[in-house]
Amino acid sequence: MKKISFLLFTFICGFIYSQTGFDIKVNLKGAKDSVAYLARYNFDKQYIVDTCKKVKAGNMVFKGKRNLDKGVYFLVSQEKVRYFDFFVNESSKLTINSDISDVVNTLKAPGSKENEEFFSYIKFITNKNVEFNKVKAEAKGKSKADSLKFMTEKMKMLNEEVAKFDADFLKAHSGTFLGDVLNIKTDKEMKDVPKASNGRPDSVAQYKYYKSHYWDGLNFKDDRILRTPFFADRVKRYFDRVILQLPDTISVEIDRMMSQCVPGSDMYKFLLAYFMPTYEQSKIMGFDKVFCNLVDKYVRTGLAKGVYDEKTSEKIIERVDILKPLLLGSHAPDLLMIDTVNSKAVNKMGFDTAKTSQSVTKLYYDNLQKLTPLFTTLYGTKAKYTILVFWDVDCSHCKTEMPKLKDAYAELRKKYDVKVFCVYTQHEYDKWRKYLIENKLGDFTNVWDPVHINNIKTKYDIFSTPVIYLLDKDKIIKAKRLSVEQVPDVIKALDAQEKK
Repeated sequence: MKKISFLLFTFICGFIYSQTGFDIKVNLKGAKDSVAYLARYNFDKQYIVDTCKKVKAGNMVFKGKRNLDKGVYFLVSQEKVRYFDFFVNESSKLTINSDISDVVNTLKAPGSKENEEFFSYIKFITNKNVEFNKVKAEAKGKSKADSLKFMTEKMKMLNEEVAKFDADFLKAHSGTFLGDVLNIKTDKEMKDVPKASNGRPDSVAQYKYYKSHYWDGLNFKDDRILRTPFFADRVKRYFDRVILQLPDTISVEIDRMMSQCVPGSDMYKFLLAYFMPTYEQSKIMGFDKVFCNLVDKYVRTGLAKGVYDEKTSEKIIERVDILKPLLLGSHAPDLLMIDTVNSKAVNKMGFDTAKTSQSVTKLYYDNLQKLTPLFTTLYGTKAKYTILVFWDVDCSHCKTEMPKLKDAYAELRKKYDVKVFCVYTQHEYDKWRKYLIENKLGDFTNVWDPVHINNIKTKYDIFSTPVIYLLDKDKIIKAKRLSVEQVPDVIKALDAQEKK
């Protein structure tokens, strides 16, 4: 093996050492002698990267043995005041100077062209905002007509100046990380809007242009984009406000975005980690379908490896296996229940005193012929609309909602072919029967599961009560997890839709 000279060895070691670690020195003249933090953006979160425990005469030093992830960082005071943003991209070794009396206009980053240009940008924008505020102040002393004219002219002029500066700056920095970051916050709007048939600007053409150009210039293969202040908001706005709010549309758009990422990259992982809980916990009815689609495409296939470990993936898949049969448009799982009339006969078979699952199973098969004609099934309930409700006598919220449902049902049945299939989720027969009698709920089809064969809580995802599903005549799920107040409106809307 060839020997490496001492000088060459020293050079190599020195070179490697010089390429690792971060060293960021800040002199913020006039800052308090306290504590300061170096923080960074990470999609929709912000993290402290390092702490300067001794700020002296405005001098702060942040130092570490590893290189910082490239992206946009910011300086924070002990009082959580954010002083300014800056780039860690070309180097993890920076010197930044400023003055607390006018932070933006005094920012300097000697030796960092990228940060110097970024600071020049925010100086211009900040100073234009100052001008905006001055215009507003000047307009206050004028008459309404003069104020409107003054504001319109001045604002138009200032907006044009900002728009031109923005466009010129982006053009000059096209292809750079600085340009890419500022591009994220810039909306691409149609300039020459055609007229619609009514003579007004064509809003459909504007929307189509806006949507099709929304992601222009954004490289999803660049993980640095994750660590910027604008990217997360842009993603959220696109999925919440730009595209059609339909589960299938959202799923297609997510897949399109994910396909532009490098599998296994930080961008890929963070986007998937954002979309999964967002649509699992969505408050919009039916959006759990997006979550199910994500799990089927990414978790079941192993494409989410690195985002979730094996045990977590298994739990997620189990969750989706519960949700999928309950998606809007699915046939509701059937229920074989016992009503109040047949309950005593079932209890006499010994189900009310059985202690183990083995003894219940034995009782079931020993009495199968007697049990079969006693079952009241969900699919045996014939009505154009079935209100399927799961409740518990001891649930305080149920005690409030069940009387409301009784009153709502009394009104609904005057106009619609509707029935209530009312499932008691516990097993205290006497308490349940007493409540039904005292609250006069006899118009409902009141059932429970003393035979323990339905696995109700898993089958219908019952983790709290009451839970209300609305089914059509074919027992297809049309709405779920409704409040009592929503039930009449949904039935009315479905009926109107059918007639239309």
